[in-house]
Amino acid sequence: MMHANIEKYDSFLSSLCGPSSSTWTEAQESALLEPYTYITANPGKKVTDKLVEGFNLWLNVPKDKLAVVKRVVGLFHNASLLVDDIEDDSQLRRGIPVAHKIYGVPQTINTANYVYFLAYQELSALRPTVWRRACDSSASPDSRFGAEKPNFPRRLISDHDLDLVVIAELMSLHHGQGLDIFWRDTLRCPTEDEYVQMVKDKTGGHLRTTVKLMMACATTNTNVDYIPLSNLIGIYYQIRDDYMNLQSDQYTENKGFAEDLSEGKFSFPIVHGILEQPENQLIMNVLQKRPKTPTLKHHAIEYLRNTTKSFDYTLAVLKKLEQQARGELERLGGNSMLSALLDKLHVDA
Repeated sequence: MMHANIEKYDSFLSSLCGPSSSTWTEAQESALLEPYTYITANPGKKVTDKLVEGFNLWLNVPKDKLAVVKRVVGLFHNASLLVDDIEDDSQLRRGIPVAHKIYGVPQTINTANYVYFLAYQELSALRPTVWRRACDSSASPDSRFGAEKPNFPRRLISDHDLDLVVIAELMSLHHGQGLDIFWRDTLRCPTEDEYVQMVKDKTGGHLRTTVKLMMACATTNTNVDYIPLSNLIGIYYQIRDDYMNLQSDQYTENKGFAEDLSEGKFSFPIVHGILEQPENQLIMNVLQKRPKTPTLKHHAIEYLRNTTKSFDYTLAVLKKLEQQARGELERLGGNSMLSALLDKLHVDA
């Protein structure tokens, strides 16, 4: 019985020399993507979709390309969440168990990496037709650069180098995430400026990727720089998220009570609380313990609220950032959708 199929290996080399044909099946693809499918079946607040719609009031990206931008950004974003939850040892994401608690760490990491490459595959659809033909190795030199010459409008972000745009932002994202993890795991509190720069790299990276891809595909306002506004919104959003993590009942339902304390994370209010009274080691000691039960968390939150006034400070910073974001919206000509999003994100004192 063991020799029944051995003859198929007699000319096995010749079978490897013919035209390559993939044996990958839809069932295998579905199995590989299951952790990704799981997380995307339970969508979040869809803030990115609202940002895309808002910036598109200015940029007027063609519908087909806008759909590609949304897919690319969605793939990158959700793949990064799969990895983030592993790195943070999170328990909940959007109110349900995180993917790696169900599918295991190895499969979830592999799926996230695979999804990154799917996103890169999608990027090719955003390149100009002429440029794609020029990059086709099967095309002759004459057909690449002959009679049909590209006529691209002046734009701040070139649609020729989208790979480089995305790579640069993914590197920034990993710079930020790396520092966030480094500070946490070495129990080193960053300065406030260091923290804000980390947020600009990490949270801002996703938003900048979106806006830069849209700017590269825009049909209007192609020479207007929307990156400072996207950076400001990204920093505002993360500081707001840090505040809500320690203060919001809704966040408790979705991610667990004061999850940042359980992760040992140096969030914006926590950084302020430590630096405001550096001689007091209470918060550092709580972070070191990474508490899972409410008692220590409640004590730390009361300290931040009443002793260092860190929540008041965070709200004051959010107010200043929101005012500047609204001012920039007006300077750029106004934008009803982004104004409505800021209204929705506004946090009352």
